[in-house]
Amino acid sequence: MFDLPPQDDKQEKKAWLLLEKAVLASTVEQRRSRRWGILFKSLTFLYLFVILLTFVAGMNATNEATGEHAAVIEIRGVIADNEDASADRIIGALRNAYKNPDVKAIIFRINSPGGSPVQSGYVYDEINRLRALHPDIKVYAVITDIGASGAYYIASAADQIYADKASLVGSIGVTGAGFGFVGAMEKLGVERRSYTSGEHKAFLDPFQPLKQDEAQFWDGVLGTVHKQFIEVVKKGRGDRLKETPDLFSGLIWSGEQALTMGLIDGLGSSSYVARDVAKIPEGRLVNYTVTDSPLDRFAKKLGASISSELATKMGMQATPRLQ
Repeated sequence: MFDLPPQDDKQEKKAWLLLEKAVLASTVEQRRSRRWGILFKSLTFLYLFVILLTFVAGMNATNEATGEHAAVIEIRGVIADNEDASADRIIGALRNAYKNPDVKAIIFRINSPGGSPVQSGYVYDEINRLRALHPDIKVYAVITDIGASGAYYIASAADQIYADKASLVGSIGVTGAGFGFVGAMEKLGVERRSYTSGEHKAFLDPFQPLKQDEAQFWDGVLGTVHKQFIEVVKKGRGDRLKETPDLFSGLIWSGEQALTMGLIDGLGSSSYVARDVAKIPEGRLVNYTVTDSPLDRFAKKLGASISSELATKMGMQATPRLQ
């Protein structure tokens, strides 16, 4: 038998500390591994779930559009390029509706404050073109919460416009909003350096003082677009309009007021229009709206379009807007 020499107390404490650290490190690593495993499993499940939703949505869209019906096309939110209510999406849905021989009427269901005059004009022109080619298929616009400015621009191309008595209708005007930061820059001691090859190239620059002649020029541009808007509404509504000094001032009215002014033809919902106005059997409605796939919508919710949304909502774009 050999007797081991007694260990020093300090060495024994160090050994226990090393053992404790090793155990803790192993525990932390196991927890980390479990967390990553849960994350990857959750992402895999989510991916498969989105694929399933996409497949089911496609099946439903294919199976619903059979038998006589009214085609519904949603115009929801700001009317602008790369938005849900862009001209490409609305016109694509409209053309698909006209291709289906079972479509007996087309209803634009509108809930929009307006947006780009260019996008609104594209849709307006296409509605008129297709109406001329298919005079037997009536086009209706139904305003839900709001159908203002660029949204009303589009609605005026329809054969008839309907709304709820409390809907907001009108706002026939143009706006081009922005900010001016000149005073703030002076207080902060920031110097603006802008290099252009044209005298007025940077006239919308928010970091430069506003010049009176440039402000008058911009007013003229907005005034021209406003005149175009007025002409479109007059052409679409014709003798039904009861012109007043405020009609084209940019004010907005309730559906009940809009009816007395000739801005709409009656009060009612999409179902009412399909059933009682268009005389569709059983008032059957089929939605033709072009929408993002569930995967695209999920990506947007994660923030893929945050920057463009902020620019739009905060008015940091100088493009004229029908709003």
